[in-house]
Amino acid sequence: MILDFNKYVAKGNEFLHLLEDNLGSSDRAHAARILRSTFRVLRNHLSFEESLQLLAQLPMAIKAIYVDGWTKAAHKRIHTVDDFLIEMIQEEGNTAWRDFTDKSEVIDCVRAVIETMRLYVSAEEMDQALGTLPARLRQLFEASELL
Repeated sequence: MILDFNKYVAKGNEFLHLLEDNLGSSDRAHAARILRSTFRVLRNHLSFEESLQLLAQLPMAIKAIYVDGWTKAAHKRIHTVDDFLIEMIQEEGNTAWRDFTDKSEVIDCVRAVIETMRLYVSAEEMDQALGTLPARLRQLFEASELL
């Protein structure tokens, strides 16, 4: 079997293009930073098994972003929306000032990632993964369906 890496690249680019659209931006670097940060924060709060189930449905190149730097450690429990937002900003590090002007922008960016993921991941799997988050946080991200 010959691996067609161009196919993986095309699907990854398709995902990033859709994310750019959902972000309302044509800045590929911005979309990539938001995707990476959102994945890293989400995977911190999902069980290992839940992450694997979610990951299985993503395009190969996007899977690579999800697993980049990942170590199998006990997942954290997040308790408040503010805790999640602070973690997102910390994950962005020195580039956070370029991507976020306030808390609502962080929420909008995470919603854009989730909305893009919904195009690739089954509704049941997305509901199951988001269902592990605190109710208030889950409600913020479920609202993305209404956008």
